[in-house]
Amino acid sequence: MQQVSTSLTIFFKFFVPIFWTVFFFGFTMAVWLLDSGTFAGMPIQTFRYGILAFLLLGVVFFYFTVLQLKRVEMDQTHIFVTNYFKNFKYPWSNIEKIEERDFVIFRTIHLVLKEPGTFGKKITFVASRRKFNAFIKENPHLFKQFA
Repeated sequence: MQQVSTSLTIFFKFFVPIFWTVFFFGFTMAVWLLDSGTFAGMPIQTFRYGILAFLLLGVVFFYFTVLQLKRVEMDQTHIFVTNYFKNFKYPWSNIEKIEERDFVIFRTIHLVLKEPGTFGKKITFVASRRKFNAFIKENPHLFKQFA
């Protein structure tokens, strides 16, 4: 069994959204408790609703992006997926297709399942370029059907 997702998955999945949310929640609370007529040259009420909208949009963004990331390990027969609370294994025969998106500084891989699993029909992870490419090189027969 070889890990193919980046070791930074736990950092992206937990630290970044929690740190960002706590920081901006505190900032939002401070702005709402601020007793002033203006802030940064605009009416305080406008700024309050703007920062509240920013906080809520950020939380929604994190929910649909980094909180969906999984840690993935692969071997000859199965793909092992965890969200750090639950672990599941899927046979290679349950993989319908593999989609790859390259964002220059990181690459996401989307495993689309034939039948929805516990984590849904699509499993997303940030691939470690070195580890994922090494696994493909060692096991090209597993990826021929997806080319």
